[in-house]
Amino acid sequence: MLVIKRVVPFGGTIVSQWTSLSVTSFSVCHGLTSPKKHSPYSSVDSERYSSLVKSTMTSRTSSQTVDSIEAEDEHIYGPVIKASKPSITPKVREAKTLHPFLHCEETLETEEPESGPPTRIALNRGKGRSSVPSVTRILQQTMSPGQILLLERWKRKMIAELGEDGFKEYTKNLFRQGKLFHSALEDTLTEAAWKNKETPEYPPDVQGYLKSISHVLEDVSAVRAIESTVQHETLNYLGVADCVARYRGVLCVIDWKTSEKPKPYLRNTYDNPIQVAAYAGALNSDGNYKYQVENGLIVVAYKDGSPGHAHELSSELMSEYWNAWLLRLQEFTEQRSSLASNEKI
Repeated sequence: MLVIKRVVPFGGTIVSQWTSLSVTSFSVCHGLTSPKKHSPYSSVDSERYSSLVKSTMTSRTSSQTVDSIEAEDEHIYGPVIKASKPSITPKVREAKTLHPFLHCEETLETEEPESGPPTRIALNRGKGRSSVPSVTRILQQTMSPGQILLLERWKRKMIAELGEDGFKEYTKNLFRQGKLFHSALEDTLTEAAWKNKETPEYPPDVQGYLKSISHVLEDVSAVRAIESTVQHETLNYLGVADCVARYRGVLCVIDWKTSEKPKPYLRNTYDNPIQVAAYAGALNSDGNYKYQVENGLIVVAYKDGSPGHAHELSSELMSEYWNAWLLRLQEFTEQRSSLASNEKI
């Protein structure tokens, strides 16, 4: 309530009068006399957006469904244009020349006794093998750019820490330790070592590696080959397989690896699975071996003696890595052909 004092003449006398006005009525009157403000929503197509405004302003739980929302979106923004599915499915790369991993004329299980001494065919380059490339060489010359970059980074890092001479000594020691480790494994896995029942004295580093894989060696039996050369006559490559034996009852090509870093997953072993598949494929085609192998095993030993990792390669995985090997072999062959053509020019 608003009270206003008013002075008016009355018969020669000035009389004060008090008048009360309602605030509400005053406000309304004032609002009527004020200039009308322009609303920013006055230009909005209310009919077009009415459903959107109602759904936003209501305080009740929305009754919209997926269908109603899609209908509103189509009304406001137009129909949805769905992307079409690719018409061509990307194909898995395959080698131009496919070659079987196993040979049907040979049996997977033979009656050949497994109790005899393991086969060991030494690598002899003098018997027509001088021009036959090794598995190691083929894999090194067909590494991906990413692998080459990682290797170069590691080399630069080590040279920065150790210097040129220090790095050469480091790699020399790694090679020496690897040879001692494989020699110790040969002694451990052959019959002669078991008959002697005496544990040879090895350097501390090698003892750490052997301790690391002691739990794996307990599951290795029926050793058929150790450090033995395998050659694929048709595909023209060779390699030296570390071991062929049964692991938990399954015949495998076994590759022993040493590492300073943990490799708990198969992907941490880089090209090692391809290498194992290449050895197995060569063994399966080599007449010196009267049996077939379709499984593999990669064993990683650690210098500090911590438990090593055993990565099993099933027959399915070996088939996949065999196909990967055929691609690498094809790439290597193409590189050699290209170099030969350039030399002629």
